Amino acid sequence: MQNLQFTDDLTFFGLTRQEAVIYTTLLSHGEMTGYEVSKETGISRSNVYAALSNLADKGAAYLIQGDSTKYLPVDVQTFTSNVLKDLQQKADYIKEHAPQKQIETDGYITIIGSKNIQNKLLDMIKETRLRLYISASARIIDAYEEELTELVNAGKKVVIMTDSNYSLDGAIVYHTDPEAGQLRVIIDSTYVMTGELTGSDDDSCLYSGQKNLVTVMKEALKNKIVLLSQE
Repeated sequence: MQNLQFTDDLTFFGLTRQEAVIYTTLLSHGEMTGYEVSKETGISRSNVYAALSNLADKGAAYLIQGDSTKYLPVDVQTFTSNVLKDLQQKADYIKEHAPQKQIETDGYITIIGSKNIQNKLLDMIKETRLRLYISASARIIDAYEEELTELVNAGKKVVIMTDSNYSLDGAIVYHTDPEAGQLRVIIDSTYVMTGELTGSDDDSCLYSGQKNLVTVMKEALKNKIVLLSQE
């Protein structure tokens, strides 16, 4: 029985699900004919032969000519490393030739889904020039400890409002009891993000450089800091 996560993850390396199943079969059995692959997987021979040809084109299998045509799987480490190397080259080209970045909008942007919110939060942390304020549970903040530490070490102001069991050397930490999944972030008194980050695809955050929202958020966090300082 094949490892479903293994075959699913192979699709991130440019293989279709069917190609991933056949590649996994080759890894398990070594060199095989199309007929043998079809018999082992239950996939029709016409689809198997097409997939094997694609695997060879994508660098996941070698074609062995002989009395009968066979296919030998490329070692997983070699295959994945080659794909990553090719992607990195393409990424470098894209970054070099991408259109010039436009000025950030001052409007309101709704970001949906935990992964998208996590990526935006990471971008905000990396783009911080002077100061960052963040109010969230320690569970959320823990995931960005390395990046927050880099800000602190670079001499940037980092203010964190989170659970009582959290600490970060060099940062100003106020202990509170944030609502589960609640996220509030301000960077450089210029951009804010506010909403929920619970790990769900339904999570939603509002991101903006709109001055009125930035001012409201700053005042709210400032008032919270004052109250926490008095406790």
